[in-house]
Amino acid sequence: MVLQILFIAITLAAIALFSFNLKKVIRNIRIGKAADRTDQPQKRFMTMVKVALGQTKMFFRPIPAFLHLIVYAGFIIINIEVLEIMIDGIFGTHRIFGGLGPIYNFLIGSFEILALGVWLGCAVFLIRRNVIKLKRFSGVEMTSWPRSDANYILITEILLMTAFLIMNAADAKLQAMGASHYTLAGSFPVSQHLANLLPNSEGALMAIERGCWWFHIIGILAFLNYLPYSKHFHILFAFPNTYFSNLEPKGEFTNMQSVTNEVKAMLDPSFSPPEAEPGKFGAKDVNDLSWVNLMNAYTCTECGRCTSVCPANITGKLLSPRKIMMDTRDRLEEVGKNIDKTGNGFDDGKSLIDSYISREEIWACTSCNACTDACPINIDPLAIITELRRYAVMEESQAPASINAMLGNIENNGAPWKYSPADRLNWAKES
Repeated sequence: MVLQILFIAITLAAIALFSFNLKKVIRNIRIGKAADRTDQPQKRFMTMVKVALGQTKMFFRPIPAFLHLIVYAGFIIINIEVLEIMIDGIFGTHRIFGGLGPIYNFLIGSFEILALGVWLGCAVFLIRRNVIKLKRFSGVEMTSWPRSDANYILITEILLMTAFLIMNAADAKLQAMGASHYTLAGSFPVSQHLANLLPNSEGALMAIERGCWWFHIIGILAFLNYLPYSKHFHILFAFPNTYFSNLEPKGEFTNMQSVTNEVKAMLDPSFSPPEAEPGKFGAKDVNDLSWVNLMNAYTCTECGRCTSVCPANITGKLLSPRKIMMDTRDRLEEVGKNIDKTGNGFDDGKSLIDSYISREEIWACTSCNACTDACPINIDPLAIITELRRYAVMEESQAPASINAMLGNIENNGAPWKYSPADRLNWAKES
């Protein structure tokens, strides 16, 4: 009974802590401006199924995609067993679903094969990061914490799968010995090969089995509460992020309604724009971005696929789309902490542009959308870059000389070039 009470207390505390941290993240996302992403629900749902659940965009790199699929499927499916663990922990039973007979045997056997796949996949990912040291896992934004974060998660998954297999090996051996409380249940195609490594003492086997059982469930609860501090939040946020992703053509920029109204009034003197509160052009800080942009920042996996295909980054420019997302998340976290301490309206003298993202970075972008196309979960770094540019141009009138010249030519000549419209076809006459 004491262990049951302890189990319930730990579980409730873990769920309460996760709910508290999740509520903070949602509060931070809601700092952003409104954005309507409720259109085309069927298309949005299918996008979520294909991209988040089916991981279709991962398979442009087939080897890591296959390994990631095994780790993803294995870790999720194996945790179906958590339901059994929860029931056993609350009621003091052992393998409560063992009565399902052949179905239970199939499930446990499948879980073990998947656990081995997860173990091997995580080991390969650790080697890719720390031995082979793939280039896309490095960069100025990949400081000690982002690198360590990935390693912590991979090592944790290896330990959880190891505990799961050792627990089953000890359990199978206790079943064979006819130990009390260990009824015959389950099939152990992988862990049976570990049985000979375990002691033959019933007491020692019980200690190992119970120790691994507790480690497995506490490890899962700890992992759950680590997610809000980790890039692995995408395990949860990938689904809403892909559902609410931009369905418009990638080359189509959003128009500001206030500017659209002004243009309509210029073209049609009879048009009367609706009254509206004066707004800010573009984004200076995270509260000027939309909630979709901020959710993107929390969903970023830091995989570096966006940066690895960015032509500006490839040619040595300062821009890294991954850094744009990480900087946005870091600034949002900072703003959230300020709200916790002092409430809304606090000004710490910082902003997303300049304090986190430099002008050189936003103007290095070619707006090619390679980053948005490469992201496996439909994150859109270009949307944030565009808003920061809008603020620089329309609020501060600060832009590189080449941009100012282009804008001046568009205003005076109706085209980015310095030639008047009357001279635009001279090239055809000369040829």
